[in-house]
Amino acid sequence: MLEIYRSNSENHLELLDDIVDGCWVNCIDPTTDEIERLTYHRIPLDFITDPLDVDERPRTEREDDGTVLIILRIPYFEGALVDVPYSTISLGIVITEHFVVTICRRKNELIERLKQTKMRGFSTSKRVRFLLHILLSSANKYLNYLHEIDNTVDRLEDKLQISLNNKDLLELLKYQKSLVYFATALRTNELMMERLQRSQIFLTYPDDEDLLEDVITEIKQAREMVSISSDILKSMTDSFASIISNNLNDVVKVLTSVTIILSIPTIVTSFFGMNFSLPFEQFDFAYWIVIGISIGLAAVTTILFVWRKWF
Repeated sequence: MLEIYRSNSENHLELLDDIVDGCWVNCIDPTTDEIERLTYHRIPLDFITDPLDVDERPRTEREDDGTVLIILRIPYFEGALVDVPYSTISLGIVITEHFVVTICRRKNELIERLKQTKMRGFSTSKRVRFLLHILLSSANKYLNYLHEIDNTVDRLEDKLQISLNNKDLLELLKYQKSLVYFATALRTNELMMERLQRSQIFLTYPDDEDLLEDVITEIKQAREMVSISSDILKSMTDSFASIISNNLNDVVKVLTSVTIILSIPTIVTSFFGMNFSLPFEQFDFAYWIVIGISIGLAAVTTILFVWRKWF
């Protein structure tokens, strides 16, 4: 899919049919014809195909004509039922002399929100400013997803306090994996931002420098939040694993105690049921004596177990 937008005088995005100066080309999983259409505008083929690799690492690359490729990792919500609900995918940003191109394998919420944005100073013709808005939106999206993960973990924590089921514990592990993906992506994004900062492409306008500081601040905040959340979740997972194990041990202990107590009457009645001379057989009420002995021994055993806190 290939969409072409350009900001109008009212700071809204207009959908165009052709690539023109000052436009933004949004490319999602392009076809062969769409790739050829982009290469016709002197965009290197590898600048288009590299971001389509979902495992591509953040980096920057510059051609002799000034065309710049920036690849970053953006957060992506896979779905609550999959093994890793939140992961990251690569997003490529190509800045040419006349327009900007974003390239991604999958349709994502970050780009969809960007198409609806009305941020002050947002314009497709300001190519560097447009890049900074994408970087800032990416950092904010990490923060939003982190809040969602924290809320989900809080709900799972409440369930785990009364649960003996490993299913809820496995749910926590799913979100722990997501935090690992986030931590890796944010770390590499930050390194990529440092390289961009050294390239001095953001020094043309003072407003760009201010926006760059906001981007770096948000990325660092997101990275710190991921680190804190990951440590808390790891500690919580270990703690609840121990709690579940202890709860199961308590259940086994109770069941074992009940089994021992119930086996005492069986042993006594089995002994008096043997087919040879036994005590009390000459009495008519021998049956009740046997029952009394069984109940007495079971009661003594129960008291002993309670006293020793085995039951």
